[in-house]
Amino acid sequence: MDTKTVFIAEDEPLARDVLRDAIYAHPALRLAGEAGDGASALEQIERIRPDVVFMDIQMPEMTGLEVLRRLTCTPDIVFTTAYDQYAVTAFELNAVDYLLKPFTRARFDAAVARLLDSPAPPRAIVDAALEQATQRAAGRLERILVRDRGRIFPLSLNEIEYLKADSKYTAIAARGQTFLVRIGISELEAQLDPARFIRVHRSALVNLDFVDSMRADDQSQLVIQMRDGAVLTASREASKVLREMAI
Repeated sequence: MDTKTVFIAEDEPLARDVLRDAIYAHPALRLAGEAGDGASALEQIERIRPDVVFMDIQMPEMTGLEVLRRLTCTPDIVFTTAYDQYAVTAFELNAVDYLLKPFTRARFDAAVARLLDSPAPPRAIVDAALEQATQRAAGRLERILVRDRGRIFPLSLNEIEYLKADSKYTAIAARGQTFLVRIGISELEAQLDPARFIRVHRSALVNLDFVDSMRADDQSQLVIQMRDGAVLTASREASKVLREMAI
């Protein structure tokens, strides 16, 4: 059995550990390097030129898509991601497979079996697909994949009541629960409908469809009462925008 050299481009230490252990355990794979950010990944992949890259789509400094766009070599790609909206992007890019985190060893082995049977696509096809994927990425989200008590399921944006920044996570209020996703609130805001989701202050967005009422406090800032009972205070700038939206 021919051995394939493998590179890990993944910013989450736990995910890197899982991938590393799985690669070491597979007789057809040999780990050639790893990186925790896009810039380092690009430099090392260009130098090492591995056969396979396990590529996280969301990484600091440079996304996985940006890394692919700048590569002069064309390794087999297996995307790793926590968000199901990137599945279409993965297959548009002719990726061998994509692993939805957290993934099992059986799912990893299935992806390896596919890459051992699938040659890398021509560079021209990759370039054309990258252009399409970039255009898609500039569009709006329709759903977000969330975790709850061992389950992973899609959450429609229509169900989201409000979002709050929580360290490196974003807390999403929906269905009477709070779900944490590992994506910044500003990145999410850029892909949400601005007519529906309003930034009420630096660390919170509200879905106007779930606002019960708003009233001014002593500082003339609007206090927003959500239908689930949550109370958020809008910044002065956001309060002005909300007042201007009133008929």
